[in-house]
Amino acid sequence: MTPEKPSLHVLLAGPRGFCAGVDRAIKIVEEALKRHGAPVYVRHEIVHNRFVVEGLERQGAVFVEELSQIPDDGQPVVFSAHGVAKCVPAEAAARAMYFLDATCPLVSKVHREAERHHARGRHLLLIGHAGHPEVVGTMGQLPAGEVTLVEDAEAARSIAPPPGLALAYTTQTTLSVDDTSEIVAILRDRFPTIEGPAKEDICYATTNRQAAVKAVAARSDLVVVVGAPNSSNSVRLREVAERAGVPRAVMVQRGAELDPAIADGCATVGITAGASAPEVLVQEVVDRLRGRFSVTVEEVTVAVEDVVFRVPRMRAVA
Repeated sequence: MTPEKPSLHVLLAGPRGFCAGVDRAIKIVEEALKRHGAPVYVRHEIVHNRFVVEGLERQGAVFVEELSQIPDDGQPVVFSAHGVAKCVPAEAAARAMYFLDATCPLVSKVHREAERHHARGRHLLLIGHAGHPEVVGTMGQLPAGEVTLVEDAEAARSIAPPPGLALAYTTQTTLSVDDTSEIVAILRDRFPTIEGPAKEDICYATTNRQAAVKAVAARSDLVVVVGAPNSSNSVRLREVAERAGVPRAVMVQRGAELDPAIADGCATVGITAGASAPEVLVQEVVDRLRGRFSVTVEEVTVAVEDVVFRVPRMRAVA
């Protein structure tokens, strides 16, 4: 007789997974492949998820890190959802490349804010993580030396921006809401006249997913975040879950990476996914747990998202 599986209650955080910017970026690559055939070149991972990238590679997408890796064969090149420095489209134009910009519109909004502050003579403080593609792209909207990066609260307390200049700040879109609030409070205390964005730069999807993971973490013995280690918003979800008091939070890219025994002794497990992780990967994790437990599933929804970003028009095939 097969022994009865122990019970496990799974809380699915909502919203989770794909956001409108990620969905748009993937559709741009897919539409370019339909219209122009393979190869379609993509500068940097279109989104930070290997499952998505490998799926597009099977359709004929070729991922590169620099335009210099792309031959002059007339095929389209797509810029990733994270955005690029101004020198990248300038280089593409100089080579007469046909390029498509899949930058998330909410990242583009930050780019325009940076330009507006610069035009008004303000030095920009950018709250974000060094080396992240979005930060590289945002800093690359302005001349060298016109942006000071602020990575954390400690840096906010110690940075010394150029004297005599008015200041403004903006942020990476995928940061921890709580961490960013602390950094902004420090900057406002040190520089009372600093200008900020009219509307919060951390995107709606990041904010909603962090609120949702807090809601499930409060009721869970373990939280599993589906996402990639180079995905800023996914890493933040794990951190937010830990700070919300869950005893343990882990991140996996695929269901096969999860050892279901990690949930032994747990009554409730929360599951969420970063904004670049498709729902199929969440279901992989649930199925992985079903192999060891008798699973019941509950959706915990803190917000309903109806944002849609249009795919840009593409030129007709010659």
